[in-house]
Amino acid sequence: MKALYFDCSSGISGNMTLGALTEIIGDENYLINELKKLNVDGYKIEISKKVKNGITGTYVDVILEHEHEHHHEHHHHEHRNLDDVNKIIDKSSLNDDVKDLAKKIFLRVAKAESKVHNKPLDEVHFHEVGAIDSIVDIVGTAILVKKINPDKIISSIVNDGYGFIECAHGTMSVPVPATSEIFASSNVKFRQIDVDTELVTPTGAAIIAELSSEFTTLPTMTTEKIGWGAGYKDLKIPNILKVYYGNMEKSNENFVVMETNIDDCSGEILGYTSEKLFQNGALDVFYTPIFMKKGRPAYRLTVACKKEDIYKLQNIMFRETTTIGIRYRFESRTELGREIIEIDTKYGKLKAKKVTSNGEIYIYPEYESIKELAEKNNIPLKELYKLEELK
Repeated sequence: MKALYFDCSSGISGNMTLGALTEIIGDENYLINELKKLNVDGYKIEISKKVKNGITGTYVDVILEHEHEHHHEHHHHEHRNLDDVNKIIDKSSLNDDVKDLAKKIFLRVAKAESKVHNKPLDEVHFHEVGAIDSIVDIVGTAILVKKINPDKIISSIVNDGYGFIECAHGTMSVPVPATSEIFASSNVKFRQIDVDTELVTPTGAAIIAELSSEFTTLPTMTTEKIGWGAGYKDLKIPNILKVYYGNMEKSNENFVVMETNIDDCSGEILGYTSEKLFQNGALDVFYTPIFMKKGRPAYRLTVACKKEDIYKLQNIMFRETTTIGIRYRFESRTELGREIIEIDTKYGKLKAKKVTSNGEIYIYPEYESIKELAEKNNIPLKELYKLEELK
């Protein structure tokens, strides 16, 4: 499977990300042309090569134009809130998946700013998101990621520096508050290293928090291309974001089965727990009747999920049931290709799963959908399963 690996050993910022991903695509004009679909002006992009401690990377500079002439105009930009930014994105002619990703990254920055400034989300008028360069950085990142379209994105542990930096609100300690809050509300693994300045900007933090599914050393992969994105600073370490693009063996190690035996919990509680687990991303939940010590009738609760959901789902199991221990194991599974389709039948529209195996196609109706048709048309459910369209 195609993977991107972000090496954030020298931190990450919006323009470092644009530089590295532009190199992977190998076409500087792609970014510039796609960004025109935003219909935002007042900036230009300069892409150049910069040498950092002997390493050459691509430097993407977002230059705000006419700041002195359009002072009023620029002032207005500084006070955009999340809603304004989302409107700009929605009105653009960019692809929907690009829009969704950009809005998710912006939401992370906005939530952090709202926490830091103790204001509701819709009242956060902040320089960081309102500024054109943030819009360009975040939307640009979404454009490039969706163009590369990897199956998986992972990252190294994210390094930030220490000390203090000057910013709009005065002197701040590093990591700056917004970056710290973005890290705190995500699964990013980060640490400080011995470099006396900021290495991770809030935009960079939001990008890696949204994109990366895990934070670890480089897994086994064959690299097709490396993108080097140069940062703005000259440090004792090369200020460069290195992104690998290549093939990773598809690991089956992310399918988890968790089990626990429960002999002192009512049926209502178990049913409710099962609903909660499904709502939070469990792939399957079922109960098996068992007998425990002293012949007590009991249930074994089995939950199948993705590796990244283990802790979230375990928390639900501990909170909702009386269990005090959960065992889990990693398992392999074979999955058939599937898609949800809508079939026109003489009784109305029916949602179904279309499954492919060895060139054969099978169509399985979705229960809720077929039930609705049965009730609406007053036909026995079993008759609907015999429809020609399902053959």
